[in-house]
Amino acid sequence: MPQDLPPSFRIETCKTGPLTYRLFTSQILPVEQATAFTFFEDPRNLFGITPPWLDFRMKDPERAGVFENAEFDYTIRWLGFRMRWRSRIIDYLPPERFTDIQIIGPYRSWTHTHALSPVAEGTLMKDEVVYRLPFFAIFLHPLIRRQLKNIFTYRAVRISEWALGREKIRQTTGRS
Repeated sequence: MPQDLPPSFRIETCKTGPLTYRLFTSQILPVEQATAFTFFEDPRNLFGITPPWLDFRMKDPERAGVFENAEFDYTIRWLGFRMRWRSRIIDYLPPERFTDIQIIGPYRSWTHTHALSPVAEGTLMKDEVVYRLPFFAIFLHPLIRRQLKNIFTYRAVRISEWALGREKIRQTTGRS
């Protein structure tokens, strides 16, 4: 793991069923819960916390804001291929949590819950992703698992830099 990885960062993966897996991360951010939630509910911040090799692009980046049933269109480079991804926000409960689900994308299903809770040191941030692979990808799972761990490790470092005030996350418009 990178040297600048926050000491509070934890990452776990496990299989939960046929072709279904769970990735869980947590870390403590030295900011208030409301500040953290405001950061995460702005989809433009995804540009700054997504690894460049994913070539993340948002169709309408100026349409900022997360709310119940909001949908966002992206493209990513997944396993070397440009892929379309549409997500929908569900379970929107500021400043505690929100969940995005994949409507269109490379997985049979993808549910990503972002949860924030106050702790003495600031805010405990938890990410839980439950994803199901298409049958043809079963043999690719070791590669997919490694890629997801790399993505969330990269995110942890970038989010920590933002929370510590070391770096302003650039809200870029991306490319369409």
